[in-house]
Amino acid sequence: MPDAYNFILLTGGTGRLGQELRRLLPGLIAPTRSEMDLGQPHTIRAALDRYAPQVLVHAAAYTDVAGAERDHTACWQTNVVGTRHLVCALRQRGGRLVYISTDYVFYGDRGLYTEEDPVGPARNYYALSKLVAEEIVRLVPDHLVIRTSFRPRDWPYPVAFQDVYTSQDYVDIIAPEIGLAIAHCGDIPYQTLHIATERNQSMSWPSGGNLTCSQAVNNRRASPYQTISVSIRHAGNS
Repeated sequence: MPDAYNFILLTGGTGRLGQELRRLLPGLIAPTRSEMDLGQPHTIRAALDRYAPQVLVHAAAYTDVAGAERDHTACWQTNVVGTRHLVCALRQRGGRLVYISTDYVFYGDRGLYTEEDPVGPARNYYALSKLVAEEIVRLVPDHLVIRTSFRPRDWPYPVAFQDVYTSQDYVDIIAPEIGLAIAHCGDIPYQTLHIATERNQSMSWPSGGNLTCSQAVNNRRASPYQTISVSIRHAGNS
């Protein structure tokens, strides 16, 4: 996958999505937590000074939805306070910020959400923390919020437990599209982008359809991400 940027710094490089992105974009710089700890602002500043990235991809997050209900502090410290530390450091030195958010920012009682739809109300504490983090990220003038959702390569449960709409697909299906957006983020004329598969209720298996942005695709128009993805792929093949 070609890179439009030479220096891309990734947080959360050992996470589920981070590992996939590192395979897809070998040039990614992914500092360890000891080198760049989101709870320690001085380590963030030091890492930004050391690597001078053109793009910072913030994928690190507290993603245990059930755990967030038991431990609000841990979730808030990672998703909100850590993001705030990152944003403060980046605003001081400049650069593009790509933030990996979630479709949990929507209530989830229906599908077909678009980037223009109002978010909330927060269904749980994890959703609240990501909503707040999105607003913090928007303090960086040059930012892109990618809302997505994914599950492990191997689904660990025999059935789903909650019948709500979701755009989840397997991480190895979602990650290449996120990688494409990261590599060409300067070509994306939006500040919010949905990268997901066709929305299903969580009790059903994913349809395996083509990736869409915002699930607004119907017989009349393509989504922003479909248009961008086709354009980038066409340019790469020309």
